[in-house]
Amino acid sequence: MAALEEGFTLTAVPLGSGPDGPLGVEQSDKTDQFLVTDSGRTVILYKVSDQKPLGSWSVKQGQIITCPAVCNFQTGEYIVVHDNKVLRIWSNEDVNLDKVFKATLSAEVYRIHSIQGTEPLVLFKEGAIRGLEALLAEPQQKIETVISDEEVIKWTKFFMVFRHPVLIFITEKHGNYFAYVQKFNSRILSKYTLLLGQEEKSAAQSFSASVYRKFISLMSLSSDGCVYETLIPIHPSDPEKNQKIVRSLLLKSVVSGSARSGVALTILDQDHVAVLGPPLSASKECLSIWNTKFQTLQASKELPQGTSGQLWYHGENLFMLHGKFLTVIPYKCEVSSLAGALGKLKHSQDPDIHAMTHFVNWETSQGYGLGSENSEQSKRIPNQFTEFQLRRRKIEASVQPEVPPSTQLLAAVQKDSEKHIEVELRKFLAVKRTPDFHTIIGDVVIGLLGRYKAEPSFYPRNCLMQLIQTCVLSYSLCPGLMEFALEKTDVQILQLCLQQFPDIPESVTCACLKIFLSIGDDSLQETDINMESVSDYTAIIQDGEIEEQTEILQNGFNPEEDNCENCAQELTEKPQAAAEESTSCPVTGKRAALLNAILHSAYSETFLLPHLKDIPAQHITLFLQYLYFLYLKCSENATMTLPGIHPPTLNQIMDWICLLLDANFTVVVMLPEAKRLLLSLYKFVKSQISICSELNKIEVSFRELQKLNQEKTNRELYSIEVLELF
Repeated sequence: MAALEEGFTLTAVPLGSGPDGPLGVEQSDKTDQFLVTDSGRTVILYKVSDQKPLGSWSVKQGQIITCPAVCNFQTGEYIVVHDNKVLRIWSNEDVNLDKVFKATLSAEVYRIHSIQGTEPLVLFKEGAIRGLEALLAEPQQKIETVISDEEVIKWTKFFMVFRHPVLIFITEKHGNYFAYVQKFNSRILSKYTLLLGQEEKSAAQSFSASVYRKFISLMSLSSDGCVYETLIPIHPSDPEKNQKIVRSLLLKSVVSGSARSGVALTILDQDHVAVLGPPLSASKECLSIWNTKFQTLQASKELPQGTSGQLWYHGENLFMLHGKFLTVIPYKCEVSSLAGALGKLKHSQDPDIHAMTHFVNWETSQGYGLGSENSEQSKRIPNQFTEFQLRRRKIEASVQPEVPPSTQLLAAVQKDSEKHIEVELRKFLAVKRTPDFHTIIGDVVIGLLGRYKAEPSFYPRNCLMQLIQTCVLSYSLCPGLMEFALEKTDVQILQLCLQQFPDIPESVTCACLKIFLSIGDDSLQETDINMESVSDYTAIIQDGEIEEQTEILQNGFNPEEDNCENCAQELTEKPQAAAEESTSCPVTGKRAALLNAILHSAYSETFLLPHLKDIPAQHITLFLQYLYFLYLKCSENATMTLPGIHPPTLNQIMDWICLLLDANFTVVVMLPEAKRLLLSLYKFVKSQISICSELNKIEVSFRELQKLNQEKTNRELYSIEVLELF
């Protein structure tokens, strides 16, 4: 159930806002305090529990605020934009906005977004996005144009997805709507075209969005009074391509389609939305809460003085302009259930017969009436009970799908187009997981691969990518998937499989390694590769080049130092080349990310070694050079670790060096281009032996110190001792 509590007026005087109402209501850095920005010149800080303002700031006469004020949660300061390009930053102690920090930007600002956990972002009217710090460092920097001519931003929202900031904004051009999703962990801007569903023939008037699992649920309230939903993938298969997605009907006729004033929609939680607008049966505006799971109206409150068609929510409070005053209406939403959505039966009973025992006689073919142990008592039950049971039966039938989503998906795999399969797959992934979820996913993959074998032109790559990212598949559950990717030389799918599957055979791992080492850099440049394992040293691995560094002395190993007289002559012939080899990465960043996936894969030495002998010698040398480079990066810090998310460990690097040399030493030692690498590895081994020898000597000294410490403890006396170690 959901309920709207009694509201109260936040402002004691009418807001000096224009005909479109306030610009915005935003959370401050303190609980229960909000920034209210009118569409004129003023920003007011309110404390809701006290229903009073804590501060007010205004721009000069002749200036106009064009963007809602927000709070920078990292500094506690406030930010606002007036006259489209002038940015102001101030704190509670400031009185006059004309005397606070000012920055004039080179392009017009649409909105500033700020949430907990990240820096504020500035969205320009042309679609470009900048972080506040980078923008303040160079206010007059050139701002690029992202959206097309005559395309206008209609709505935007900023939220955190898996601890990464994501900004979505909706644009409109000639009646067509587009969604842009900017992920700041990958700096990729994805564009989607919102296609009209079969039921929808009207324009969208209000938008709201929330994150549900691996999708962004975008809801829109249209001029026909219906609510539509669009599922946008957080990790699209082809992020740089303009993809088309279909809107589906979610709620029908929640407001009047002929509403003259504006309507508004906002998502409260996973199963509830708040709608502002006149219902079908009344001309007065109402605030209502709907249950999207069971398609029922949960609560409603009339607003006789009218509204501006704007609705904000923060915490458990809804904010709106009722008449000329800003009003706050608290609400509560319980966990969604069928009983809660329909209401408890006892609330609809006549109080005079509340103690009477009754039940629904579903066996009755006519009237759908109520049966009871006493037929006379049954006749006394009011007609409202009969209507309630009719409505309840209708809703129960509507919320029980005839065909489960898994069955629809498996049927679509056999005959439908790839686009239709993607739609069914999104529907299936959006529902709650069942115990047999992983087996259904495996059956879908097997079905897609079987259809590909029968129809070679059918290439369901996007569907396979989404299925792998469910993290429930394994090699044994779908053994043909990696063979399919190897046949297509699809390194992106192979990387995902290596990261997700725990039971990949060693022969398949080596086959992946061959492809990763042999594929051309041009092909990799056009492929979307997960770069998390090298993300924190991409400045080092960039197109196979790296800045020259000074000598490395950490952990007792210096690649420039020469401890072998026999090697001295070889290594000093070309000192510059040696320095470059020891400090530069031999592969590009994307190839490095693929090789890191190989290093993380599980294996058995007994079964892996025979397959490593089949890899060409030049590829073995390249892989050894990359492993040696990783070791040098590990040597740069005392913890002997690499930066980044899930980078290769030192043990993995050393194990693979040993495996490659054990399997191919007789071949590699004959290659002239591998001679310098082998000499460097020899120096490395010799230095490690020297370190171990010194550690053994130190160990003896530490043992003596422990003995002396124990003797001193046993004496229970105070003493001063001088220890001579050497």
